Amino acid sequence: MRQLLVATRNRGKIKEIKALLSGLVEEVLCAADLPDLPETVEDGVTFAENALKKAREACYITGLPVLADDSGLVVDALNGRPGVFSARFSGPDADDATNNRRLLDELALVPDADSEAAFVCCLAFVTSDGTEQLFEGRVAGTIIRQPRGEHGFGYDPLFLVDGYQQTMAELPLAEKNRISHRGLALRAFRNFLAGN
Repeated sequence: MRQLLVATRNRGKIKEIKALLSGLVEEVLCAADLPDLPETVEDGVTFAENALKKAREACYITGLPVLADDSGLVVDALNGRPGVFSARFSGPDADDATNNRRLLDELALVPDADSEAAFVCCLAFVTSDGTEQLFEGRVAGTIIRQPRGEHGFGYDPLFLVDGYQQTMAELPLAEKNRISHRGLALRAFRNFLAGN
């Protein structure tokens, strides 16, 4: 594929996606590279609804094949929250630090043993010829009480990955891409591209 627009302004996601699609896509564009591309209102109740809406809108406006994701943290003790509100858990202008503080505040009375969580990612691929495909990935873990690690973004420093002694933010990028929710969904997308 010559060009792929990824409907996100998050440079952290773009870095991961470029690494995982290397060799299959010549040029990965970021929504931030297209300043006239409007921000999609994410008002879906599922990750799939939001991802499809972003991909459809960006494809309609640009005519390019588009990959969009919606992903987030699902915490069992919080009945699945923050879920689709992960990026704006503390409000529309929240940053990672504010969202992480709110998460820890809400889990303050929850025993460590009950702080199971999962990162979930849904990717939507949409083209102007009507192709629409969904790809999902999920990784299990536990929320820890003190952030650890300098890599990654979002809730990564608080997410201790099942089977590891490291948070998502402590893992090298190659290992994170191999096991992460986005990595799993992207590998499914990569397999789809390779087969078509």
